[in-house]
Order: sequence, then structure tokens, then C-alpha cells
Amino acid sequence: MSYHGPASIAGTQVRAHLSGRWEPVDGRFHWGGRIEPDPTVARLLRSGRRDVELRIADRARPARLAEVDPWGGVRITGVGDPPWSPAEPSAASEHLEN
Repeated sequence: MSYHGPASIAGTQVRAHLSGRWEPVDGRFHWGGRIEPDPTVARLLRSGRRDVELRIADRARPARLAEVDPWGGVRITGVGDPPWSPAEPSAASEHLEN
């Protein structure tokens, strides 16, 4: 289960690359991935803000910013229902349409 597409964090439009899995140890769904480089999101993390809300379409979920990667993207994680629905487009379907 994955999602590649538009999202928002703190009112900032971003592109997210996310995937998730069931974790048998705690019995919960864990999801996470990368936000493409965005100076506003990187500034949030560097200012000490880690807890954010990730919104995709009409679904918003609590998430945690983890680190800025070497390319300027920001790692993000979450636990519980993912912020994307199974009907949301993925990178594969976007490429098929283009």
C-alpha cells in the first residue's frame, strides 16, 4: 500500500512519497516516507517542530517529521490509519495517464 502525490503540511502544499505496513509486534499500521524538498517544511523541522498534520485530499492524520535527508527532503512517519485512501492515485497510475 503506497501513495505518491500531492499533500499538505501546515498549510504548505508538498509532494509526498509514502508507504505503509502492518507491524505484527504492536498490531498497528505504520506508514511513512519522504516529503520532496520544500524549504518551509525543512524550516519547520529545524525550528524544533516535529508533530504535524499531514493532509491528503479530505483525510488528515497526525504525523512526525523525522529528519532532513541529504537532498533536502524530509522524512515523515505515522501510526494508524494512513492519510491516503486506497482510491488515491499512486505514482504508477500517474505515469500511466501521462
